Amino acid sequence: MPSDESARTLVVGAGQAGISLVTALHELGDTAPVVLVGDEPEPPYERPPLSKTYLRGEHDRNSLVFHDASWFAGLGVELVTGDAVVSIAREGSTGSATLASGRTVAFDRLALTTGAVNRTLPVEGADLTGVHSVRTLADADLLAPRLRAARDVVVVGGGFIGLEIAAGARALGAAVTVVEATDRLLGRAVTAALSDAVRDAHRRRGTRILLGANAVRVVGADGAVTGAELADGTTVPADLVVVGIGALPRTELAEQLGLLVEPHGIVVDEHARTSDGLTVAAGDCAVGPNPFTRGEPGPTRLESVPHATDQARTAAATLAGHDTAYDTVPWFWSDQGDLRLQMAGLPHGADRTVVRGDVAAERFSLLSYRDGLLIAVESVGVPADYVAVKRALEKGMTIPADSAADTSVPLKRLITRARGTDPS
Repeated sequence: MPSDESARTLVVGAGQAGISLVTALHELGDTAPVVLVGDEPEPPYERPPLSKTYLRGEHDRNSLVFHDASWFAGLGVELVTGDAVVSIAREGSTGSATLASGRTVAFDRLALTTGAVNRTLPVEGADLTGVHSVRTLADADLLAPRLRAARDVVVVGGGFIGLEIAAGARALGAAVTVVEATDRLLGRAVTAALSDAVRDAHRRRGTRILLGANAVRVVGADGAVTGAELADGTTVPADLVVVGIGALPRTELAEQLGLLVEPHGIVVDEHARTSDGLTVAAGDCAVGPNPFTRGEPGPTRLESVPHATDQARTAAATLAGHDTAYDTVPWFWSDQGDLRLQMAGLPHGADRTVVRGDVAAERFSLLSYRDGLLIAVESVGVPADYVAVKRALEKGMTIPADSAADTSVPLKRLITRARGTDPS
């Protein structure tokens, strides 16, 4: 829908996707008034440091905030914080939303950037004092002082967030045990080779890694946690338990509107449109076509800052009347103490992995291929490899697998057209 002064845009959710969508509308020259509603009391802020430097006291709280009030005012954006949209009704192309405070906001254009909520640990004792998870700044504020004082930390879940927190706790001097239910760390996101390398790296730093282990009860005394009981009957001592077992998309408002919703999120197309053809959705709450043309086809939900930003920009373009498809190469990073992982592309479905560098020395890259075509890179301590592959994927090019392991030749010199001819 083309914008005009009457086409008020309501953006529900003030996380990474919400602030990115508002910014993109401004960059596109869209001057319609915007109401951005967030249920947290803080203005939109940077979330990645929450599980890393912020917990360790190395990141100033105020520096997390993206913009001050004058920035929003200058863009004609009304920022509403500490209030939540509890219901939405549409009639044709217009509608209204009711907030928890009782306020009603009329809109002509609607964007859902509602994000996700952490999965809770479904066991006895999960409500004891000393059991935490991190999703919001408030969560991090509660956890930070306990993490710095903890002696024995159990992290339930071997995903990115869990491992980042585990590394931070270990750096602070705590004894740390990671309890992962599956047979490898980061199982949904990375290759088995990287899983093994990350496991070994954490063990070298003194973290205990338990794979194929299930926490079945959190035990405590006087209302406070004292350990985590595992399915094999053993109990791991803990004065702090941190849960990182994934997140669930927030789809309640989409369901109210009768939009198509799947277990993985609000269904959108390549333009970030939902099933009603009017509403857009972006970020952790949405599931849509794989934006990576070399990735496996089918519905894809990515949880990362780059994805939330890029999909939100597509959603903004759709609201502003531009026909722009979301087709960005996915990229990710994870700082686990002094271990930095950088990834581009999606390795799912790979039939060959080339190891480049020294895995034990934590300076290596893993290049994934399918049918001879480069589809992803996972780099640890070699940012030049990551940058070279990311650029190659963005340009639709490749790197011959038979040459990729030779560390004497920079990867950027090996980039060729996907058909195997030199790009020059």
